[in-house]
Amino acid sequence: MDSNMMTIMIAVLAFVAIAGLGMAFSSGNNEAARKRARAIGAGATVAGKGRGAKVMDESAKRRAKTQEMLDSLRKQGEARRKSSGAQTIKSKLVQAGLDVPLSAFWLFSVVLGVACAALIYLSGFEGLTISGISLRSQPALVAGAFFGGAFGLPRLLINFMIKGRHKKMINQFADALDVIVRGVKSGLPLNECIRIIAKESPDPLRSEFATLADNLAMGAGTERSLSMFYKRVPLQEVNFFMIVLLIQAKAGGNLSEALGNLSSVIRSRRMMREKIKAMSSEAKASAMIIGSLPFAVGLLVFMTTPDYILELFRTETGHVILAGGSTLMFTGIMTMKKMINFDI
Repeated sequence: MDSNMMTIMIAVLAFVAIAGLGMAFSSGNNEAARKRARAIGAGATVAGKGRGAKVMDESAKRRAKTQEMLDSLRKQGEARRKSSGAQTIKSKLVQAGLDVPLSAFWLFSVVLGVACAALIYLSGFEGLTISGISLRSQPALVAGAFFGGAFGLPRLLINFMIKGRHKKMINQFADALDVIVRGVKSGLPLNECIRIIAKESPDPLRSEFATLADNLAMGAGTERSLSMFYKRVPLQEVNFFMIVLLIQAKAGGNLSEALGNLSSVIRSRRMMREKIKAMSSEAKASAMIIGSLPFAVGLLVFMTTPDYILELFRTETGHVILAGGSTLMFTGIMTMKKMINFDI
């Protein structure tokens, strides 16, 4: 055999041997790496590091408790949404800050309905006809006025009061959290911080935190007291506050840091809400102008040529036109409201 061929064969065999050794060593390292990754994924660490294993085990337990608490709060929220109609009226009275029994609300509704019905009866309104359907029945008009006054106006008034009260609560809630953060950092217990908010804050924050402090002092428990607080004030900010306190009570952690972060989040949400309100103000003004134009034009036409505009109310064709125009106008206004209404 030629000496050059022998040299080439030796070189090839040496290359194959070196490549085999490299693959063997690299595969062993990959196997060890895979075992290490599996061990870390399972919550364990390399043998010999007992302290690290203990820390990771506590972290896994805390995550499990946190997830369990979140699942429990989610189930409670679904149960609250399935409340009955009578409970809804009673809870709305509480949310509006009205300390009145349910019977007093129904009595007020009946009185208001009777007042509306009497107003229609004494005014001598004879009704109108729309597309051949006569609405000239005096008893039907009186019954409709009573129904609207008894079941419509009280709910509108309560919803208006609830909206105003919730707006004040949102504006004050971040400051209340700051009081708790400073109190906890100075060494005060949580109940004492809540009692300070109940004494120093304005309404409605003062009354709600006073009720929360009384429930905690009477031994109702943190979870039950916070659930009652959220039932009285069903806001996302209060829900976040309840979740933070319950998680801290079950899983532990730095309460002052968690509430400080929550305070920053609530202020950011309020700033975002005000920014959205400013950006959508032009669209709201346009919707108001467009919605008022038909009434303004109709009033001007009635002032100049009343016989011309009254044909819409005298003839059946005019009734159909009014009904169609009202339907289209209502649809347009609701569409614009949906486009400019942002819920965060």
